[in-house]
Amino acid sequence: MGCGDEPTQARAPAATATPKPFEPSPEPTPAKVDKPRHATAAITRTVGLRDRPRGETLQRIGPETEFGSGMVFGVLGRRDGWLKVAASQLPNGERGWIPARTATVLGTDMDIHVDRSKLQATLRDDGRAVLRFPVAVGRPGNETPLGRYAVTDKLTPTDGTSPYGCCALALTGHQTRLEPGWPGGDRLAIHGTPAVETIGTAASLGCMRAPEDALRRLMRQVPLGAPVVVKA
Repeated sequence: MGCGDEPTQARAPAATATPKPFEPSPEPTPAKVDKPRHATAAITRTVGLRDRPRGETLQRIGPETEFGSGMVFGVLGRRDGWLKVAASQLPNGERGWIPARTATVLGTDMDIHVDRSKLQATLRDDGRAVLRFPVAVGRPGNETPLGRYAVTDKLTPTDGTSPYGCCALALTGHQTRLEPGWPGGDRLAIHGTPAVETIGTAASLGCMRAPEDALRRLMRQVPLGAPVVVKA
């Protein structure tokens, strides 16, 4: 999946791998949120991700992620029947556009803010902090990239000895400063770890390692498409 642990420990899941090293966690039926703080868009069919409304197609995106979750984008803007979205298929900071008619627009008040210098993450509900917890971040030379991302998958490793611990929230972001020869993929994630002593330090290759109790709460409460903001 991503870049949170040593190359000798992790394996990258592939869409064609059998069995997959991760299984998507069931996403509950979204509750109605009146005037949500953050819009999300669940894709209902294959759609072209464009560089601008009615512009060039950058990627063709299906209704499921490579891990088998439903494809849900974080929505960052709207224009004339088009949605501006954060997508893992694009480099960090780049956005794509999809026709609004190809998606079911939902919403959430939940978001996660990660303070890289304080080694701390905060789960917020409608702007109010409801949980703070320590995280490990990228070590010097492999710093966790700053920016705004979105949750793409909520995953449970099939291997009980996985370096990703109990579970993982995969994000749209990518680590651009990986070690040469790293085989584990470049996707950022917030995930568990058997090396719990590293939580609260700069120790990973870019992913954010979190305590199991905090992760299980995120898995329950944070929907696909919810924003994750990493600041310095």
